[in-house]
Amino acid sequence: MSADRLLSLMLLLQTRGRMSARRLAEELGVSVRTVHRDLGRLHAAGIPVYAEHGRAGGYQLLDGYRTRLTGLSASEARVLFLAGLPAPAADLGLAAEVAATRLKLLAALPAVLREEATRADAVFHLDAPGWYREAEEAPYLPLFVDAVFGRREVDVRYRRWREPQEVDRRLRPYGLVLKSGTWYLVAGVEGRTATFRISQVLDATVRDERFERPEGFALGDYWSSYLAEFEARRHTGTATVRFSPRGRERLAANVPPEVVRAYEATATPVGDDGWTEGEIPTESTEHACGELLRLGADVEVMAPPELRRAVSAAVHALARTYDDA
Repeated sequence: MSADRLLSLMLLLQTRGRMSARRLAEELGVSVRTVHRDLGRLHAAGIPVYAEHGRAGGYQLLDGYRTRLTGLSASEARVLFLAGLPAPAADLGLAAEVAATRLKLLAALPAVLREEATRADAVFHLDAPGWYREAEEAPYLPLFVDAVFGRREVDVRYRRWREPQEVDRRLRPYGLVLKSGTWYLVAGVEGRTATFRISQVLDATVRDERFERPEGFALGDYWSSYLAEFEARRHTGTATVRFSPRGRERLAANVPPEVVRAYEATATPVGDDGWTEGEIPTESTEHACGELLRLGADVEVMAPPELRRAVSAAVHALARTYDDA
């Protein structure tokens, strides 16, 4: 909207000082001709903007002029908490609102605080996805943002891990969680609260029906309890293992933190060569075998017998593959 652009133009001059028409046009995503026209409209409205000619010239506001009309819109107010997180904001479809909000907040700050704010922006950066993986595509994420804020029900077709894989669900979106580059939706469904991986949503349609979040529901508390329950469900067994000093050092780079904590809490020396023995939680024989094989000769499985046999079989199969090498 032209009114929003005029406000952004005025705030740019207020926060940045003298700027050329070309630089203003780049910031606002419009033509230089449009900037000249908008500057004329500001001047006609009584805003003390003037031009200085020459190589270092440009447009600026009269010294000492400041406006407190920051004019936050409803959508911009929503993204105050995302003002320092441009990548997640872009995922949510709110990149433009975040940029406008940051500009308006900077305009409202005294010069000293504004300098501190821009300095912090230059030295902090969030990169959510973990190493060796890319962030997942989540094309329906902006739709869920609108549904969460508008408290509207959503019909989805969802791909899950167990059969039947593709299911239809009607959801009441309570909130969104970003974990390690993956977006999750926490929603009410069929009388309970559940978690859905947004990249697994195959289709989604927002309905006209509105809903109320459960009284006392707190997204952070739910997520903490969900993670605790997930870990309890995931680790269904234990294994006794021995690590060399080198293997123990490499453990944290190859298994989840809870496995490292469990081993460190139970590790005891088993000789004079630095090897130690302890217990770790396991998901399944196959999964534990794959994780421990990463550590090669620096780990020995002592129990259970089925895991020891699985590791032995994998090692023998690998040896046979390279017998002719």
